[in-house]
Amino acid sequence: MPRIIKNENIVEDEWRLITLAAGETPTDVALPNAWLLVPLAVWLARREELVARQTPLGVWLDSHEGPEALASDLDRLSVVGVHFPKFTDGRAYSSARLLRERYHYRGEIRALGDVLQDQLFYMRRCGIDAYVLRADKDIEKALAGLRVFSDSYQAAVDQPQPLFRRRSAAEAA
Repeated sequence: MPRIIKNENIVEDEWRLITLAAGETPTDVALPNAWLLVPLAVWLARREELVARQTPLGVWLDSHEGPEALASDLDRLSVVGVHFPKFTDGRAYSSARLLRERYHYRGEIRALGDVLQDQLFYMRRCGIDAYVLRADKDIEKALAGLRVFSDSYQAAVDQPQPLFRRRSAAEAA
């Protein structure tokens, strides 16, 4: 079973990531009996079938797909994956922030794709709490990368108050 980083721990991954092979359509892709993390297209085409399974559900968004497509279904989803097709494509950061701040999603947000150690701290700041590292990367080193910075100046999903406000509040107390 593959390992991932989740909530700052290395854990076994219980989810099966479903992708569409060349020539496969959302309606004919095989859905094994497991906890599935399916592409948005599969979710949209087979929502009722997936819900009827009564098992934990997950959907992943490709970089060009926005979280608004899932807004009315977020309460049904245990995991929302955000895909980074390459490390220089930052659209998934925006999707994660929107999921947390606009749609108030409290489930797991998982980074998929070209996920590298140097990005994890910033991904966490945007609300991502689980990371599937690229296969050639060392998961132990990546976990250490989450602890590179002890504090941050800016407000973000993981710390809504900027440092100057936190300091002002501490001085006033």
